[in-house]
Amino acid sequence: MKIQVRVKPNSKKPSVTKGEDGVWIVAVKEPATEGKANDAVVRAVAEELGLAPSKVKILRGEKSKLKLLEVYD
Repeated sequence: MKIQVRVKPNSKKPSVTKGEDGVWIVAVKEPATEGKANDAVVRAVAEELGLAPSKVKILRGEKSKLKLLEVYD
């Protein structure tokens, strides 16, 4: 399964919401430096789906706020 995600780094309150356009909005506390926000996004999406973080991979957008994730079952 592939999920398109819009990331909001440096957020005060972490959250995962599903937007009307099908894009997930993931707010994380971590800054967008040294991959910290990317790691937090993977953990947040995995937790939302009840999976291990190793089952979620960033396919596209490592340096962008708009990312494409792949989820392995």
